[in-house]
Amino acid sequence: MKIPAPVIKEGMMLKWNELPTPCYVVDEKKLKDNLKILQQLERDAGCHILLAQKAFSMYSLYPLIGAYLSGTTASGLYEARLGAQEMGKENHVFAPAYKEEDMRELVKLCDHIIFNSYAQYQKHRELVTGHENVSIGIRVNPEYSTQEGHAIYDPCAPGSRLGMIYEKFFGQFGETLPEDIEGIHFHTLCEQDAGDLAATFYALEEKFAPYLRQVRWLNMGGGHHITRDGYQIEKLKELIRYIKQTYDLQVYLEPGEAVALGAGYLVTTVEDIVENEMQILILDASAACHMPDVLEMPYRPPLRDAYPAGEKPFTYRLSSLTCLAGDVIGDYSFARKINVGDRLVFEDMAIYSMVKNNTFNGIPLPSIALLHENGEVQMIRQFGYEDFKGRLS
Repeated sequence: MKIPAPVIKEGMMLKWNELPTPCYVVDEKKLKDNLKILQQLERDAGCHILLAQKAFSMYSLYPLIGAYLSGTTASGLYEARLGAQEMGKENHVFAPAYKEEDMRELVKLCDHIIFNSYAQYQKHRELVTGHENVSIGIRVNPEYSTQEGHAIYDPCAPGSRLGMIYEKFFGQFGETLPEDIEGIHFHTLCEQDAGDLAATFYALEEKFAPYLRQVRWLNMGGGHHITRDGYQIEKLKELIRYIKQTYDLQVYLEPGEAVALGAGYLVTTVEDIVENEMQILILDASAACHMPDVLEMPYRPPLRDAYPAGEKPFTYRLSSLTCLAGDVIGDYSFARKINVGDRLVFEDMAIYSMVKNNTFNGIPLPSIALLHENGEVQMIRQFGYEDFKGRLS
């Protein structure tokens, strides 16, 4: 008689081979390694570093993250509420536009509220200035692009809606900013080094230097790959020190990827193998549902014990259970033959994965687990039919 599989409950400690799939696993040790680098940067450069929740919002780890970083930054009301409730430190927000009903709550949750346009500033300034603890900032567009091949993530692309270009900024604010505007914000990078940030800042400085002398803080957004091997961290420190010494500003950085870079995995099971000019693995994980950046950027996610197609004896195309013909993760080769029932582990899956999940085709959301430093794996959250049904009424 077949023995039924044990019921897995949240909080339960498991072995790797006991994890239900698909399942995200966040690596506690690797996360701490990243946080230590960011904390040291805060101390050495005298800046404030905030977790960009749009990249990583596993709030059960916010107490840990908050022990190293200055706080959180949000892209709207729900993230702002999450940061306030689960970390409770500095809490900043930027959105291209705000609803009036959202702003009434944001002024109670956030330390910094950043506006994308003169019209948004005018619309909400009276409500915001009525709360003394809230600092107002304006997002600007340096009109200096350093992106290569990722136009979808380039806020300086022609026609971008993100941030005020200098012509509009000067035309609407004039030479002197209102006293209630205390900060300037820009965000232009995507997975880039300090050299790109420095070049962008100096381009901004050429136009906006008079305004930098009128505010209290500068927020240089995210996209900084600070915890990546080889990142130019000394160049970043030099830039921050230059800004502080030249303009007497508090400097903020809002990395998302750098916080959890390389600190997560997506464990998946091979459900079938289809042959059509090549062997195609059908996985219980999906690019469209579970790692949409694969299709949006696009990029080829790292896969443990796998190599570029054709490099090793066995090459496969990795696809999923959905009906979307283009739901293809990529082509990989292996030193061994892959069989139905085998488990594959995608790496660097903590960032821009859980936060972008969807249930297209009724595909279940992956479970979420935590790999502790002692090697034990703890089930944090599981999802089921009600999570799919509940949002569709």
